[in-house]
Amino acid sequence: MGRFRGSDALLDIAFEGTYGTIPNGTGYTRVPFISSNLGAEQGLIEDDLLGMGREAQDPTDDVITNNGDLVVPVDAEAFGYWLKLFFGAPVTASGVHTFSSGASSLPSMTAQIGAPTVPNYEKNFGLRGNTMRIALSRRGLLNATLGLIGKGSTDAGTSSSGTPAGVTVSRFAQAVGEIKKDGSQLASIVEAEFTFSNNLDPVETIRPDSMIEDVDPGKATVSGSITAKFADTTLLTAAASGAPMELSFGWAKGDDSLLFTLERVFLPRRAKKPVQGQGGVQATFNFQASGADGHVLVAELTNEVGSYA
Repeated sequence: MGRFRGSDALLDIAFEGTYGTIPNGTGYTRVPFISSNLGAEQGLIEDDLLGMGREAQDPTDDVITNNGDLVVPVDAEAFGYWLKLFFGAPVTASGVHTFSSGASSLPSMTAQIGAPTVPNYEKNFGLRGNTMRIALSRRGLLNATLGLIGKGSTDAGTSSSGTPAGVTVSRFAQAVGEIKKDGSQLASIVEAEFTFSNNLDPVETIRPDSMIEDVDPGKATVSGSITAKFADTTLLTAAASGAPMELSFGWAKGDDSLLFTLERVFLPRRAKKPVQGQGGVQATFNFQASGADGHVLVAELTNEVGSYA
């Protein structure tokens, strides 16, 4: 036994057959992660009684919540499991897994965070994918911040994941990212980011276990921003027209690739171009995506994995 350090942490995930039911011993995959603040919390309600003197009385337990962020690497294999959590099972053909927004129902997951040196294994169950944020820049590591909403968690001294399957970690790099407008490479882009949201709605019914009943999907949305050096009027012209355009964000490594396509994107009609000193002038365009003609977002992951079904 010893003190738990982040370098010892293990993350094993499995999709649930029934919402909120922890898979026991089978179906788990061990995946890499950067950080996590998952874990159930149960607050205390402060005493409000009068007539009991000046001393506070015992507090009362509040409801149980398990909402938190998980930061994961955007890679060629394990990231497919997170795409499945947010979009549902993909359509797979010739090594290309196509995930589309707007599914009427979404899967749920158990994520077990292991501290083998203690030992302690926290099983976060009933997790559904709410928000996915990816930021693009010229250099650095490519990560995704996943906002998850869960039902609860439980701690045990033994693992529930049995012998989890492994993955080959092959990370995409910021240095090879590309952004395209209507199929053509956009020039002079300094940075960008986009956030997909399922706008999940927790079903907060009255229950003896103090947990939520489930989490229902809401409207699928995407918003984000693009910051460009002011070198041409491509984005200004697109914004002024008010017409929708297609935006795509992609990365490749060998035969593996990941492409996010926003089929119908709108820019605000005007964007500031602040002049701040002698350096280059930049303009930031905040955008919103629409799924009026199909899907608000489509993700295509190309790799050697046979299936994520």
